[in-house]
Amino acid sequence: MTFAIRPVLLLAGLSCSLLLLFIATGTVLPLAQWNWMDIAGEGGTALLAALWCLIVLGSRPDGRVTRLLAGGLACIMLGSWADCLDEAIDIGKAAWWDNAFEALLPLGMLVLTAGLYYWRQEQATLSEHMRKRERLFRSHRPFDRITQLADAAYLREQLRLETRRDAAQACVLVLFDIDGFHRINREHGPAEGDRVLQAVAHMLLLNLRNDDLLCRYAGDRFAVLMPEREIDEAAEAAQHLCGMVSAMRHHAKGEALQLTLRHGCAPARGTPDALLADLCRRMDAA
Repeated sequence: MTFAIRPVLLLAGLSCSLLLLFIATGTVLPLAQWNWMDIAGEGGTALLAALWCLIVLGSRPDGRVTRLLAGGLACIMLGSWADCLDEAIDIGKAAWWDNAFEALLPLGMLVLTAGLYYWRQEQATLSEHMRKRERLFRSHRPFDRITQLADAAYLREQLRLETRRDAAQACVLVLFDIDGFHRINREHGPAEGDRVLQAVAHMLLLNLRNDDLLCRYAGDRFAVLMPEREIDEAAEAAQHLCGMVSAMRHHAKGEALQLTLRHGCAPARGTPDALLADLCRRMDAA
């Protein structure tokens, strides 16, 4: 994590400007009248709030949550800094702006609370997304380098586990192919092909249930294992996934690429190699 120069300069500039304002309009008290405990507490709060503000700005992308968190902390910093300066510089009662600066402390806490509320919603969405990978995480298997999904070996292992379970429990395997993927690689290069794979994997993952398992089977072919689903339900879900991918707006070097998928599905029964081979043959012949 690195701090951007602009936020550091902005916070430092606000702090120095507030100090100069106090000095210019107030009277510096003798050292004997300074309340060192209050100065340490309020000054420390201002310093920590400034540090936390920089951490937020340096570790998060820009957006509503980041702005609320950073803005609330910046207000807390300025309000605490004004409280700290009051312990060393006497400001007349007529200076309304002094109270206004001190009011930034509760305002900052309110803004920070709003940021934390939206941050909690953000984390809930991310947790839901990550739970869809939980089946893979529990086994501590390596991810596919490009898509960060499980590979064909892990898929075969899960298919073997499904065959050992109660035969009455439905489970369907769905394969997806990206239409025209070789043309994308040829016309736009392998790097753009990798971006397409990542985009499709992300869209599929977002629209799967928590219990479904998404793998990169081979090349541009993805596999989804759908437990507790009948073949008709799985086919309907697969059609929905194809629709979500086709609705994407993917751009390559300024050119919009229309991504579409074709799919095939079969009950997850029998040996994994035979099941996968048969389903691949059916898709290739379609």
